[in-house]
Amino acid sequence: MNDPSILGPGAVDPLVALRPWEAPEVTSWGRLPMNAVDRRSGVLPLDGDWRFQLLSAPDAPVGGAWSSAYVPGVWTLQGTDDLPQYTNVRMPFAEFPPHSPAANPTGVYEREADVPAEWAGRRIVLRVGAAESVLLVHVDGRPVGISKDSHLAAEFDLTGLVRPGSPATVRLTVVKWSDASHIEDQDQWWHGGITRSVLLYATDPLYLADVTVRAHHSGELRVDCQVRSAGGALPAGWHLTGELDGQLLVQDGEFDRFNAEDERVSDFLGEARLQTTVPEVRTWNAETPELYDLTVLLHRADGTIADTSRHRIGFRDVEIAGRDLLINGERVFIRGVNRHDFHPLTGRTVSYDDMRADLVLLKRFGFNAIRTAHYPNDPALYDLADELGFYVVDEADIESHDHAHEIADDPRCLNAFVDRVSRMVLRDKNHPSVIIWSLGNESDYGANHDAAAGWVRRHDPTRPLQYEGAAKLDWAATDDASDIACPMYAPLEDCVAHALSGRQTRPLIQCEYSHAMGNSNGTLADHWAAIEATPGLQGGFIWEFWDHGILQRVSDGRPAGRAGAGLYDNGVAAPGYRWAYGGDFGESHHDGAFIADGMVFPDRTPKPAMYEHREIAAPVRIECFRHEGIVLGNHQHFRGLDWLAGEWRLDLADGTTLTGPAELPNLRPGETAAVPLPFEVPHDGGEAWLTLRVTVAEEQPWAPRGTEMCVPQIRLRGPAVAPDVPVDRQVEVDGEGLLLHPLLTAAPTLSLWRAPTDNDELGGMAGRWRTWGLDALVRKVVSVRRNAGRLTVEAEYAGTTGVVRHRQVLTPVEGGVRVDEEAELPEAFDDVARVGTVFETAAGLDLLEWFGQGPWESYPDRSAGAPVGHHGVPVDELFTPYLRPQESGGRHGVRRFRLSAPDATGLWVTLDEPRQVSVTRYRAEDLASARHHDELVPRPGCVVHIDAAHRGLGTASCGPDTSPSYLVAPGIHRWSWTLRVL
Repeated sequence: MNDPSILGPGAVDPLVALRPWEAPEVTSWGRLPMNAVDRRSGVLPLDGDWRFQLLSAPDAPVGGAWSSAYVPGVWTLQGTDDLPQYTNVRMPFAEFPPHSPAANPTGVYEREADVPAEWAGRRIVLRVGAAESVLLVHVDGRPVGISKDSHLAAEFDLTGLVRPGSPATVRLTVVKWSDASHIEDQDQWWHGGITRSVLLYATDPLYLADVTVRAHHSGELRVDCQVRSAGGALPAGWHLTGELDGQLLVQDGEFDRFNAEDERVSDFLGEARLQTTVPEVRTWNAETPELYDLTVLLHRADGTIADTSRHRIGFRDVEIAGRDLLINGERVFIRGVNRHDFHPLTGRTVSYDDMRADLVLLKRFGFNAIRTAHYPNDPALYDLADELGFYVVDEADIESHDHAHEIADDPRCLNAFVDRVSRMVLRDKNHPSVIIWSLGNESDYGANHDAAAGWVRRHDPTRPLQYEGAAKLDWAATDDASDIACPMYAPLEDCVAHALSGRQTRPLIQCEYSHAMGNSNGTLADHWAAIEATPGLQGGFIWEFWDHGILQRVSDGRPAGRAGAGLYDNGVAAPGYRWAYGGDFGESHHDGAFIADGMVFPDRTPKPAMYEHREIAAPVRIECFRHEGIVLGNHQHFRGLDWLAGEWRLDLADGTTLTGPAELPNLRPGETAAVPLPFEVPHDGGEAWLTLRVTVAEEQPWAPRGTEMCVPQIRLRGPAVAPDVPVDRQVEVDGEGLLLHPLLTAAPTLSLWRAPTDNDELGGMAGRWRTWGLDALVRKVVSVRRNAGRLTVEAEYAGTTGVVRHRQVLTPVEGGVRVDEEAELPEAFDDVARVGTVFETAAGLDLLEWFGQGPWESYPDRSAGAPVGHHGVPVDELFTPYLRPQESGGRHGVRRFRLSAPDATGLWVTLDEPRQVSVTRYRAEDLASARHHDELVPRPGCVVHIDAAHRGLGTASCGPDTSPSYLVAPGIHRWSWTLRVL
């Protein structure tokens, strides 16, 4: 940039002259090495409002007019004309690597920093927490440095450039598009800005340059330290000491300091090792994340302290033994989720409280692992993972999806790959939560990966490496860059076959599986049943945690920004706002709602699939019912059951519910024990279900006492069928043979269609259904026959490629009418959405009560998280507001239900066997025609579906479809139900 006020008239900025945004060989200039030294003291925060200009290109001149922008934050959500854009694989511009477009938004941030006078004589460093994608730094008009890698901090030595006691003008220029963008082609919103905190800090001229902690579950502790001096040459006599948990350690029976061993001092780099063995060490794992406070002190020759670094460390080991990943010698299941740094108002800028809320929620729903997809996350996340207990796969900021093959072996990008991986390892190596290093994501596999892997294996041999791009070539290989077979969206049957093949050489842990886009996560319980039953399979990471919807004003299409706080609740945006996805900001080049693929809504409200996972990951399970009682099992790896409490609930088909306390047995991990049946179950009366509600008995850092952890259940007695008795009465129908009823506004008809889920659309099923005409079947009456009081209606429902024959037999019974139905699907309709009945009710029936699975939404292949019982939910709360409207709100395994008004009048429906039922305010066509929920208009009555068969959800938007057992096949389907008036 040519800015006379800074550089002088006609001066050319040397950083701009380098054109680093199109120089892949240049990863940094003037940037300090990454390290793991704690710098939480002696800090001057620079967060807040900065002067700001958004230029059209990095070499455009800076003008005289400034606006303001908040740091940390992305300018794409702060009122600029450069708005967010979402692409998945495709780059958002046409230029090939390493080039960037000529129209290249460039943000110039500027402010004064009042350097404290007491920093005189000290070393002064600027830290920029993260900037995407190229950062240029100037201080008082002088060039300081360059950095790339949008998700790691950059530090610059300002000692000779600023004067303590005087203000310094700091200018940070951020170039949005660059050669680095081609290596950061992740499935997420494209933003621009400074996304993590900016600060200055000061150290003594003699300082800790790095600290490496290795704490083993045996109690062995080794701390390797590097020491440097701002003057270059190290002064004589420096030394190190250490403390653990605030006191000197017991060694050889006496209080003593750490021993400083193997001290090696060069003229400019000091190296020293502190080591000891902790007796009766408390080990770290995700269930009992025990931490110790470690302080490393650097002393001058006279004993005074020059520098200090504080760490919270955990004693644990990670190893691979054969095809098992072991934590402290134990094989653990990895119940993981992929997580981006995300917030619906601030984009990739997240606060400590936000991150803690993320992890607390995940912990309560049974997750124990996080993959930092697809870049190193905010540093605070790792502190929280250490504290709360998560296994972390730490992933480098490498994804060259659109041009993966070309970049993986491009020597111009070699330094970028090694730089990004090595800096991540140097930053995060002391966190016990980090158990695996990942070389990145979806970047093919080439020499650049092998080079990065070689650096990691040399620097940190204590953790395994993984990279899906290497392992996918051969899951059984032993000579690539991955120690773990970590496929994405591999069919379950392929995983099981590999584990049983005899060829498996390493753990199989899917880096991505069960794509959570829209109404999804079908067959999740089937996956885990196979994982737990098959040695060699050890879990995986669901894609992903968040729906990345950005809160948007409907009136002008602008992001709500920070002003949007409080304008959403329970996954729903306030009137006048909506959750934006690809294409909603006017961009023509985008990938639509594929950004909305999380287990939680943008406001962190759990989707129903979270409850599915909670039950699959339950720490306590009911194994079976035997004559000696209920057999309970502890399914944890390291912890007993003393931190949990229980309550029994017995649900009988007649509406009776009994509750009572449950005393959980003292079980070690993996043990089972029988406990007495808590209730005397009547010998008759239909179904009986016993549920154990398990809660937190002792307050945890992530859950108060009473937090529900799981609700395992077992059926004690099967159903008793009481047949309806016909009565002498005529059933009223119209001229088309359709049932007339005072509380129905649309008579019961056949339905084969559902508003397509994202899986239906992207998996191709919805396209076939439309081709077959299932969304617009034409009904034709063939015959209407009366036999005494019974009425039989034969009809045909014609699609564009086939005809469904349908018979409906209406029989008057006491208080209502029994409906027996039969539908014959032609062979052409070999995979339909549903076969069942749909009708609509009059307005005012606003409460649904049912006996069946609930209270959460559930479907045939996603029902493990919904226990059978008596449930009641207002109709308006049954609907699940997936970002793109689609089929939702279903309840699986319903035996009977009633819809009632406030005065208790309404409808009562009993089913011949447990069926899929949904009750919402929307017809399927209402949902299918809307892109957002603000376009939907609720109907005054209820739209009710009763399904003889309902297709599973699967995950076909990105991954396997549902299993064949959950498909709706052609042939004859029969079902019956009885309608009564309350």
